[in-house]
Amino acid sequence: MGKVTLKVKGMSCGHCVSSIEGSVGKLTGVQSVKVNLSSGEVDLEFDPSVVHLNDIKETIDDQGYDVE
Repeated sequence: MGKVTLKVKGMSCGHCVSSIEGSVGKLTGVQSVKVNLSSGEVDLEFDPSVVHLNDIKETIDDQGYDVE
């Protein structure tokens, strides 16, 4: 199981949290996703043999946020 923390720009409210947690949480292979608005970070736990980190980043980007 892989764990990573991504820096994400553009998150500002509860809708941002639910948008990212909802869309990333639906991806097969994602075990957990937790958004921290105050730090601008998204903590992920996922199975890299099932889902690639780039796919997760693209999903966040598709929601309108910038992943560093």
